[in-house]
Amino acid sequence: MVDFKEHQLTDDALFFINAGQYYQIDDSCTGTMIYYNRDFYCVEIHDKEVACDGILFHNVYEIPVVFMNPAESSIMQRILAEVKMEVESGDSAMEEMLRILLKQIIIKSTRIWKQEHLVNKEEAHQEVEFLRVFSQLVEWNYTRHHSVADYAELLHISPKALNKRITRYSNTTPNEIIKNRIILEAKRLLIHTHLSVKEIGYKLGYDDTSYFIRMFTKQAEHTPQSFRLHYQQSGE
Repeated sequence: MVDFKEHQLTDDALFFINAGQYYQIDDSCTGTMIYYNRDFYCVEIHDKEVACDGILFHNVYEIPVVFMNPAESSIMQRILAEVKMEVESGDSAMEEMLRILLKQIIIKSTRIWKQEHLVNKEEAHQEVEFLRVFSQLVEWNYTRHHSVADYAELLHISPKALNKRITRYSNTTPNEIIKNRIILEAKRLLIHTHLSVKEIGYKLGYDDTSYFIRMFTKQAEHTPQSFRLHYQQSGE
């Protein structure tokens, strides 16, 4: 379970989880978790090298999960085994070697994701690159910019052109993507903090609490308070 979305796994998979995302792993699952912080490897800084930011991380379209066939899984498991060996070795060059291995995981995962999503032709590649940039902008600005026009201006295109490009390879409109990201953060704050609804609305850029409640209720089909109460009761 990642951010209120459940995944039933029948194949080996890689999940890419950002700081601030909430996850729960069933006892029947087995696997390896790699945790690293910004000081060790910063996706934003190294984005040009691996081109994964907005695909594996900061992806506003779906929880970033990469499903692997047996051959792909075998390759990944070998890399993970090398990671464990390096950690245990304590060699002086261990940290740099771990970065190289981590980069291999990220690059290979990005390639698998692109193959799964049929990003082979140049035109499709350009569109995914555009979606990736849009994903980044939404992730960085959703507490300040709430309208399609805001993001169209940042991308130097018209709102109509933005809508056309996003819907070409997605069933979701730019407005839905923006609102879904805001609602996701609201849900996280409702469940995992003690902030009031007014404080959450203000944190997400809404001075009018009534408007924020109406928007949340329309998108989530629950009022903020009933959503919080439902999850508190289900967790008891």
